[in-house]
Amino acid sequence: MLLPRVLAAVRASTVDDVVVVAGAHPLETDGRVVPCPEWHLGPGASLRCGLAALPDDVDAALVVLADGPDLDPRAVDRVIDSWRAAGGRAVAASYGGVRLHPVLLSRETWAEVPDAGARALEARLVPCDDLSPPGDVDERR
Repeated sequence: MLLPRVLAAVRASTVDDVVVVAGAHPLETDGRVVPCPEWHLGPGASLRCGLAALPDDVDAALVVLADGPDLDPRAVDRVIDSWRAAGGRAVAASYGGVRLHPVLLSRETWAEVPDAGARALEARLVPCDDLSPPGDVDERR
């Protein structure tokens, strides 16, 4: 299972709290799991379920995919640090100029997430060229 590897990377970063969104399949994890009955509408629906579960005092959310087993905690921290230093509605890691995860979304963007997912939102890129990309087991290599 990929989720434990991804969660370990997130927990090794400076992220304050972790919320996992469950869609088509039930999940067992030692963290907080939020069910998303609208998962079939697309990844954006799952993301909106997770965002809706966050407390009102949360200013931004960092998004990673459960099928990105090579996520590097340093990429997570770079994106967070960049947002803290320069702000922005959306901030994403890039590898060789290609936008990938993690992605940080400020609260002002949450209502704009379409069913297709956050990729539709313009993001400021944070170079992570010296790190391995997180991978995506859904993509053919």
